[in-house]
Amino acid sequence: MMNEVQTTITNEEVRIALSGRIDSNNAHAVEEEVLAAVAGREKLPVRIDAEKLEYISSAGLRVILHLKKSAPDLCITNVNSEVYEILDMTGFTQMMTVEKAYRVVSVEGCEEIGRGANGTIYRIDKDNVVKVYNNADALADIQHEREVARIALVLGIPTAISYDVVRVGNSYGSVFELLNASCFSKILAEHPERMDWCVKEYTEMLKKIHGTLVPEGKLPDMKQTALGWAKFMKDYLPKEEGDKLVSLIEAVPHDDHMIHGDYHTKNLELQGDEVLLIDMDTLAVGHPIFEFASIYNSFIGYSEYDHETVKRFQGFDFETAKTFWNKVLAAYLGTNDEKKLREVENKARVIGYARMIRRSIRRHGLETEAGKAEIDLWTGELIDLLHSTDSLLFLRNEMEIEAKSERLPEVLSFIEQHLEACACPAKLRMQIAIAAEEIFVNIANYAYAPKVGKATVRVEISEDPIRVTLIFVDNGKPFDPTKKNDPDISLPAEERDIGGLGIFMTKKIMDDVIYEYADGKNILTLKKEL
Repeated sequence: MMNEVQTTITNEEVRIALSGRIDSNNAHAVEEEVLAAVAGREKLPVRIDAEKLEYISSAGLRVILHLKKSAPDLCITNVNSEVYEILDMTGFTQMMTVEKAYRVVSVEGCEEIGRGANGTIYRIDKDNVVKVYNNADALADIQHEREVARIALVLGIPTAISYDVVRVGNSYGSVFELLNASCFSKILAEHPERMDWCVKEYTEMLKKIHGTLVPEGKLPDMKQTALGWAKFMKDYLPKEEGDKLVSLIEAVPHDDHMIHGDYHTKNLELQGDEVLLIDMDTLAVGHPIFEFASIYNSFIGYSEYDHETVKRFQGFDFETAKTFWNKVLAAYLGTNDEKKLREVENKARVIGYARMIRRSIRRHGLETEAGKAEIDLWTGELIDLLHSTDSLLFLRNEMEIEAKSERLPEVLSFIEQHLEACACPAKLRMQIAIAAEEIFVNIANYAYAPKVGKATVRVEISEDPIRVTLIFVDNGKPFDPTKKNDPDISLPAEERDIGGLGIFMTKKIMDDVIYEYADGKNILTLKKEL
């Protein structure tokens, strides 16, 4: 094959496509062409596309070396295995970015098992799935998703890591091993009797995500993304409502806990007896209200105008979607109080509608009759909500924290917020705080000693009668404090043993103290009626 050099110049890069052979016979001519292509464009990165390059000798390597001196940001992509071996043995892979050619995968006739904002996931065989990206130039997106998935895995979130990058049509895909896995959407559609099991697993994973603290700067801040939606919406809302939308989001405090960003039932897979989270490119940090906005949209928001939307997307009907959403919200918040559930739902809807309206407008929704009707519906709902919403914050009823004594103030502050919300009298707040301190410090000092582990603290408020329930969970050494003998408080000080008063006080203060050891966990439940 004759050698060909094809140059494409954009504002982003100089792309030089090489084909055929580069050897002693033509190296000089090739060099003249490639150096001419970069002359005067030294600030642009240069990419050699070697998809059709079949052969390269030392003369050809000298061409690349000369080009590298003129273009420090040179990279070579789509290199076949034979040429890559030459570049690798001569050290070129150490001097510059050299990417092998990607194998080609077809998804024609493959089962679609997931669909998100950035791509679609297909099962290509019983062991593997591929996520095909919407963006034709998706290599940067793929790299980002692989990086954030590794962050999540290191932090304890069960997920699948891509092991290969492939070409799929005009785009790229990431390949994951998911052996005989079924997504939760399929389980709900085919086995409606497993609804409660799906709710439990879905909610537990959600709490695990939201309880995971991410090192600063590792993931994008969802609040800033949502602010972008709100500022976009100012051109489509009355001034007062547009300003309020922005101010509500600005008032949400920064939070370095993880959120998934696209947490619906097609992105949760059951593989054997393990639940895995997939589609990690939307991973971020932020307050859970941003997550609930996305969840609401997935199950209800996008289907409010056309109830068949959720059927097409998730595979189950609108009533199933509504039931699932309500059960998850109740399980996450730890309450069946309809007023509280709708209050949090409405906060989520504020952000959710802003996101959906912006998305539809950017996709030319105002140019079709159905699109305009949908946008009008969402806009009307959003304006009504903005008139009645003064804050997007809500109380979370569970926190996971390192079991260290110095973290006690955070635990007490977390519990205090819930006690204030239910108008708990000051005296009872103090008593409950004493009990909580004794239990948490006991976990911190003894559960994992000499190591450090984590404790989960859960607050539940029930009505008729109003009762506060505190639940402490740790994975430390089994210990049942209810079996500890009470100290003899009638003895004079010089005859008393040191210690033991904390558990005694807790049992005296609280109405009920229940211990359970299950699944390798100490579970201590404290109850107090107000």
